[in-house]
Amino acid sequence: MSERGAATDLGVTIAGVALKNPVIAASGTFGYGVEFEDIVSLDRLGAFVVKGLSREPMAGNPPPRVVETAAGMLNSIGLQNIGVRAFLEEKLPHLNKLRNVVVIANVFGHSREEYEDVIRALNDGPGIAAYELNVSCPNTKCGGLSFGTHVHLLAEVVGCSKRLAERASRPLIVKLSPNVTSIAEMASVAEQVGADAVSLVNTFVAMAIDPETRKPRISNITAGLSGPAIKPIAVRMVWEVAEAVKIPVIGMGGIARAEDAVEFLLAGASAVEVGTASFWDPRATEQIVRDLERWCVQHRVARIADLTGGMIAG
Repeated sequence: MSERGAATDLGVTIAGVALKNPVIAASGTFGYGVEFEDIVSLDRLGAFVVKGLSREPMAGNPPPRVVETAAGMLNSIGLQNIGVRAFLEEKLPHLNKLRNVVVIANVFGHSREEYEDVIRALNDGPGIAAYELNVSCPNTKCGGLSFGTHVHLLAEVVGCSKRLAERASRPLIVKLSPNVTSIAEMASVAEQVGADAVSLVNTFVAMAIDPETRKPRISNITAGLSGPAIKPIAVRMVWEVAEAVKIPVIGMGGIARAEDAVEFLLAGASAVEVGTASFWDPRATEQIVRDLERWCVQHRVARIADLTGGMIAG
């Protein structure tokens, strides 16, 4: 309760999906949700995004594929997952038994056809609130060029995915890569071809070398950098995108505390995703929800949605 006697309204709406609060567990850091249900009260979160789903199961890259850095971590998991059919048969039925839990399915592929096949399969699965399209994947038909770093490839995969998602009346969130010249331009392209929201940022391409062995610390040599190290850059990119598009923006990148989430909201995000923090504290998402409510009460914020884009410049 606030000093005025009224509780803070933490509810937000993203592309027509109502969330009880703006805190979402990010894909790749929260398994398929079922792995966390004995640790985290899933119904306390705004939503969670399941581990990325591909058309066929994937074993991922050989180890070592995760390494801690001074202010975050590098990972090159290689999109390991059980495949969309196993998810529908083994994970989704259990998730559908949980009450007041919003499930977002993360989708990826190495060709436009693979994205389409995954969405077609998911369209037959009940209880999915939205799709999040991972466009940071290499297009095997275009020499490994990432969908999310090429305007025409991005427009093609988002447009086709949107048409399929509409068949199940599910909104499409596009998860943008930061490894581009202008992320605002890529967000605008996604919006123009039908994206209902964008989420950003995915990991930055980085690497680390062991001075003693002179070998890369990651078997794949390069990897994705996440965690607090990227937060200031991610906040700037969220602000740029929020200025460029009219669709909702979901911010992520190094969020570990309620104050971090508030930064992203003030920069223009309508919700946030928490990722790397869950590795060092599996209860991080739930704690951020509690602390965010406390922060709003202390600062007399009646509606958390009013924080979006509320940065005072000058």
